[in-house]
Amino acid sequence: MTELAPDPDADARALASTLRLRILRLCLDESHTNREIAERLGKNPATVLHHVRTLVDRGFLAAEPVRRGARGSREVPYRATGRSWRMPPFPGKQQVMVNAFLEELAEAPEQSVEMTRLGVRLSPDEHAELVGRITDFFAELAEREPTPGGDPYSILFAMHLDAGRMERP
Repeated sequence: MTELAPDPDADARALASTLRLRILRLCLDESHTNREIAERLGKNPATVLHHVRTLVDRGFLAAEPVRRGARGSREVPYRATGRSWRMPPFPGKQQVMVNAFLEELAEAPEQSVEMTRLGVRLSPDEHAELVGRITDFFAELAEREPTPGGDPYSILFAMHLDAGRMERP
């Protein structure tokens, strides 16, 4: 693959879509053709192809060798490159990520969902330590090879200042 010219705005536009984030997740550890992606997400193949091409153009998806479909048609499978998971913030990133996660959560078997919501008070040093530990842990997970036969899981981590609990002037 040729090296892409750095273009944070183009990358942000490419990732500013719930559907595109869902496509990337679907193609994370298994390649899928445009038709397969459209079927799995319940979308029109022409719509999905537009999004797939955008992700390929920015290096978030990579085309794999062409294969032949059931009727001998030419099919191109795509696989996520992993380039998206550490993208810097861009306007609307949080909302797009939450929307993608909520769509995936709605499809998940209820008994498979584990959630925790916690409020804490931390000093700046404690906050930095927590963020560092979480970042290191997610980096470790992202670099692991998928476990053959393992179940696929989706993880969303969010941490924010709790405005409702902050002192008011």
